[in-house]
Amino acid sequence: MLLFSFFDYRIIRNDPYLMVILYGLVCLALLGLFFFAPAIRGVKSWYDVGPVSVDPREFIKLILIALLAKYFSVRHVEMYRVSHILFSGLYVLLPAVLIFFQPDLGSVIILAILWLAILIFSGIKLRSFLILIFCGLLALSLSWSFILKDYQKERVTSFIVADEDPLGSGWNEVQSKIAIGSGGIFGQGLGSGPQTQYGFLPEPQTDFIFAAIAEEFGLAGVAGLLALFGIFIFRIIKVSLSASGNFARLFASGFAVLVIAQIFINIGMNIGVLPIIGVPLPLISYGGSSLLMIFIGLGIIQNIKVNQ
Repeated sequence: MLLFSFFDYRIIRNDPYLMVILYGLVCLALLGLFFFAPAIRGVKSWYDVGPVSVDPREFIKLILIALLAKYFSVRHVEMYRVSHILFSGLYVLLPAVLIFFQPDLGSVIILAILWLAILIFSGIKLRSFLILIFCGLLALSLSWSFILKDYQKERVTSFIVADEDPLGSGWNEVQSKIAIGSGGIFGQGLGSGPQTQYGFLPEPQTDFIFAAIAEEFGLAGVAGLLALFGIFIFRIIKVSLSASGNFARLFASGFAVLVIAQIFINIGMNIGVLPIIGVPLPLISYGGSSLLMIFIGLGIIQNIKVNQ
């Protein structure tokens, strides 16, 4: 019963301290990564707890959805007040800064998308939204000029000029495209994709798992996967549209945006239309923290559906 109560959206909605406490704990965990997490390829992103790795970046996504949904569920009629927009942005800013300096640009982009999406669902005024977009573009320009390091800029721009440096910065994208193209209609067969099995495709279990699926299962497998994702997202959106309360509606909508954004960015990375920024494919990419976060979110969504 205690475990089930954790998924009860009414407890999350009504408890004035639960999400704030969880938010504070996860932010402390994000800060602790700089001191206690092992550096892997120059990035400190998770804790090694015996045989288990824990990634607090995944849990802050779900906590922010709940926290922002709770915040705006009682203030949606006051969205004309800029103070509410700015204060909600502070919730996102603290973990975003901690994650940015790990560095992990992909998770920062996901947090920004979640914030903007929940603002839109809460009824933000068009003028305020356009001002936020302008400020965001200005911040990106300043970050590009003064904050981002050369290797980070290279990761962002490599997808544009991948063919000019296929053995260097463009290696990942080129190998991903080769894997996808070689899959054909029905694929090379499970465990038979040369790009995946012989190590040409980097990170085939995480960032480039979509390319690995395309290579071994072909267009038919990819179509089936996208169809399953479509059904999955449709069911979440259906819960959002049928929700009777503001918190339930905002949480379900925010969770749907999280899933859609990660699918879109991951597939975009694999096919070469977006920069490689390390965003997992929900329910598919290897990683226990990401999977657990999705399962917890689905538990809350199911609880919303049952109790409407």
